[in-house]
Amino acid sequence: MAISGRFVLLALLGVVPVLMFPEWGTVLLVCLILCGLLVFDLMAAASLRTVSLERSPSGSVTLHMGTDSTFTITNSGRRRLRASVRDAWQPSAGAQNPVQRLDIPSGERRRMTVRLQPTRRGDLKADNVTIRSFGPLGVAARQRTLSCPGSLRVLPPFHSRRHLPSKLRKLRELDGKAAVQIRGAGTEFDSLRDYVRGDDVRSIDWRATARRSAVVVRTWRPERDRRVVIMLDTSRTAAARIEDEPRLDTGIEAALLLAVLAERGGDRVDFFAFDRRVRGRAGSASRGNLLEQLVQAMAPLDAELIELDWSQIPGQVRAVSAHRSMVVLLTALDGGAPEEGLLPMAAQLMQQHVVVVASVRDPMLGEMQEERTTAAHVFRAAAAERALLEREAVANQLRHLGVEVVDAEPHQLPPALADMYIRLKAAGRL
Repeated sequence: MAISGRFVLLALLGVVPVLMFPEWGTVLLVCLILCGLLVFDLMAAASLRTVSLERSPSGSVTLHMGTDSTFTITNSGRRRLRASVRDAWQPSAGAQNPVQRLDIPSGERRRMTVRLQPTRRGDLKADNVTIRSFGPLGVAARQRTLSCPGSLRVLPPFHSRRHLPSKLRKLRELDGKAAVQIRGAGTEFDSLRDYVRGDDVRSIDWRATARRSAVVVRTWRPERDRRVVIMLDTSRTAAARIEDEPRLDTGIEAALLLAVLAERGGDRVDFFAFDRRVRGRAGSASRGNLLEQLVQAMAPLDAELIELDWSQIPGQVRAVSAHRSMVVLLTALDGGAPEEGLLPMAAQLMQQHVVVVASVRDPMLGEMQEERTTAAHVFRAAAAERALLEREAVANQLRHLGVEVVDAEPHQLPPALADMYIRLKAAGRL
């Protein structure tokens, strides 16, 4: 039962004179009348046991885009339902009008629509709906919370999509649509031509040379239908916020751009999110649109506060691709002990694959490194300098193993990783 502020005010107006002047029996009578009105209003309020709810599926929406959540309230009772209804979405759903007043005659139904403006990626839920049924006077009400589960999947925004047209133009030029020819080993045969000084002797076609009595070499073009395997780190290091978003979200943007670019380039793409177990998986070998599979797999991902198990990654890569592949590791260069995890794992993968390590760098480190006006700033600059030197040391060790390293700030990482893919493809290393 709920009592409105109007009734409280009326009751005080009746009780205060009684306390000041006990002989005033008339005032006491007024209080009794008010209590009677309260009971009458409460009894006249529609029973909530005869109310049923049915929620329409909400589906999915891209982050920062608005959508509507709708459910239907049916009044099966004999009294008119004058209600205040609250749809209990979690705060990150950004409900604009979660509390609404409805007037539903007996035997009828009404639809309530709540506008949602999500502020967080992932699966958002609303478990209950609270209904407060008022009487005709509006001074008392019945209240009940009913189960009405609803969910909304908020997909990654894919802001890096804006880089896709320019990267695709580069890829089309590389693929020969703009008449670009590449020399190198490990690519598809294109044609024969005369040997010129500087050509790789491994490209000499000896049979053609014998037939023509002149040295002839094969020319090559970049292969299609290569394999790209993307591993997204979801361990504790992915929870760190860099600028205005978690490191995990920056990795998602980079993975989306690279995956779509590689698929458009005719390559097979496999993606998995991992810490100590696989948190999500998608691939172009499955039926359906790759981008849709990726965003659905990435939407519910959250950073887990555990260490990444590096020893399992080679096995996970073999599970999705037994062939030579470009393996992209979206992880941190400054997490844990790289000499015990990242470096030996990368050396193991390099025996069969082309390995790329992509990491997001905090631009605040550069700002702290430059600011040295006070003693406190000098200490911060020293700490930032050390952090950057340690990152560079890890990157140099990886490059010494033959690993390609992309270390960039949040908004630069997706296009930088895409450029690395194009360079590797142009060099015939995929």
